[in-house]
Amino acid sequence: MQDPKPVWRGSSDPKLEDAVDIPLDFMHPPSKPSAFSSTLKTTVLIGTWYASNIGVLLLNKYLLSYYGFRYPVFLTALHMCACSAYSYLAIAWLGMVPMQVIGSRKQFFKILGLSCLFSFSVVTGNMSLRFLPVSFNQAIGATTPFFTAIFAVIITCKRESVVVYLALVPVVFGIAISSNGEPLFHLVGFIACIASTGARALKSVVQGLLLTSDSEKLHSMNLLLYMAPMAVLFLLPAAFIIEGNVLSVIIEKARESPLILLLLFFNMTIAYLVNLFNFLVTKHTSALTLQVLGNAKSAVAAVISVLIFRNPVTIMGMTGFAITIMGVVLYSEAKKWAKDNFEAIK
Repeated sequence: MQDPKPVWRGSSDPKLEDAVDIPLDFMHPPSKPSAFSSTLKTTVLIGTWYASNIGVLLLNKYLLSYYGFRYPVFLTALHMCACSAYSYLAIAWLGMVPMQVIGSRKQFFKILGLSCLFSFSVVTGNMSLRFLPVSFNQAIGATTPFFTAIFAVIITCKRESVVVYLALVPVVFGIAISSNGEPLFHLVGFIACIASTGARALKSVVQGLLLTSDSEKLHSMNLLLYMAPMAVLFLLPAAFIIEGNVLSVIIEKARESPLILLLLFFNMTIAYLVNLFNFLVTKHTSALTLQVLGNAKSAVAAVISVLIFRNPVTIMGMTGFAITIMGVVLYSEAKKWAKDNFEAIK
């Protein structure tokens, strides 16, 4: 009688009783993403971020100035509806970031205040596009650091170094030259764009002041999830009061051609994608990189808008815009230099 063949059992050898289990694919460990694939992914994200930011600007301009949809408040309400729905899908269904809840009535009213500033900034920005070319709109929008510095001093008493404030001089000087040289200058559009830029700067300062404690800090996507529905609640009534029965206008235009529905849906979607890709680009690069990209975006959007809409430009206007962008870059470098010096002293 032959001896039975030995059967291998994982724990039959006492020497292996306490051994750590080795995965079956130990011979083929998962490969780390290559530097090329990582760079390619970041490049695609940045390209999509540029496309969404510039796309929503150009489409807003087309709708408000060329297509005849002259309802900036209602258009902003549609943007907020889209941000509400898409934010919920991204967080609750796709799990892109953990869901955070509002923990107190105090936090709720803080977010409500930020929502009011956010809505006002977007509405006045869209309103300015009805009267001003995108190139001039972007030149004014580039002055955001100037307003941020002013509100920081007024509200938080936070002062920057002299070098930082000196870097803001070309920002203001450039926009003054650009305004004087803009052939399509419109006072109402100019005031609306200044109001939008100021409100955007004020929101950033107030947000840093209000949501400071760890229990109240919200991820940017969660903050949008709560701000957008709040904005809808007062933007829709405001739209019907200020702009009339916009829905009947949309229905009438849709009967003539369904293009209006496609344009509005596309516009709403891109408006959300701007916020989504802001988050994704920051996640894969840094907030500083996003700031630098934002400076370049203004110039790229201005050039593309001139090529598409053929609005007239002057040497003085282009020079003023260039000086403003240069001032914004100097401001960013001055803040970085001041921060590095402060940390070195500490």
